[in-house]
Amino acid sequence: MNIFTDHPRSVGESYGEHFVAATSFGLPMITAGLACVLHGFFPFLFEKTGSNLVRKLYDRMVLNRKKMVQETSDGQQMDWCI
Repeated sequence: MNIFTDHPRSVGESYGEHFVAATSFGLPMITAGLACVLHGFFPFLFEKTGSNLVRKLYDRMVLNRKKMVQETSDGQQMDWCI
């Protein structure tokens, strides 16, 4: 059991692939979070930035992905994203 590779393997990715995918979600979320904070102070700024990003990331993560479950040789299930 390797804490750095178990989860990435469970979604059909290498450590590097998972790092890139997770980072491609995380950095925009941080940016949109800052935009939302600024919007709280200045309601005329970034009126749709947060909601647009949530919609975009949800589409990417959930709606546009099909999951298949494949049995591995050791009997564990792996989720593959297509």
